[in-house]
Amino acid sequence: MADNLLATQLRKGMIVKIEKELYRIFDRQHVTPGNLRGFVRVKMRNIRNGSMAEEKFRSEDIVERVSLEQKEMQYLYNDGGGYHFMDTASYEQVQLSPDLMGDSVGFLKPEMNIQVEFYGENPIGIELPQTVDLKVTETMPAIKGATATNQTKPATLETGVVIQVPPFIGEGDVIRVNTETGEYQTRA
Repeated sequence: MADNLLATQLRKGMIVKIEKELYRIFDRQHVTPGNLRGFVRVKMRNIRNGSMAEEKFRSEDIVERVSLEQKEMQYLYNDGGGYHFMDTASYEQVQLSPDLMGDSVGFLKPEMNIQVEFYGENPIGIELPQTVDLKVTETMPAIKGATATNQTKPATLETGVVIQVPPFIGEGDVIRVNTETGEYQTRA
């Protein structure tokens, strides 16, 4: 359920175990300062209590990576206290707290099938598909004759998240969004 790897092999989204605590990596930076030894600076969130931490590892340090079991589940609803998911095979329901969900809640639509990550019997997070198709509910009017340039404008999507889109996108358009970066990809 766990394997060891070098600190330089850490990637965003991985779950690691440090001093008997589980952390999800949010950001990773490999730093090589001049003639000194390189190190890896990692920002991570404690899965149990949601606190953020920053850690420096030497390049040759060994870190324990935790493998998670994934189950396909359907997102049902958010009741303010948590996000509810149903196992598509057994119809069992689980609830994840907003702390465990992080920024991914902006891309969840009811009845959407996703992978829920479990550590033992406890759900600890979700893995979204690479892209999702969402409807634009609010934005400035589309600019007639506008083409895809480096100009962007804010648009509110059906889930409430606001992203930057090209000027030719209007209200009611369905767009494809990258769930990792939160960036507009194309019209759907």
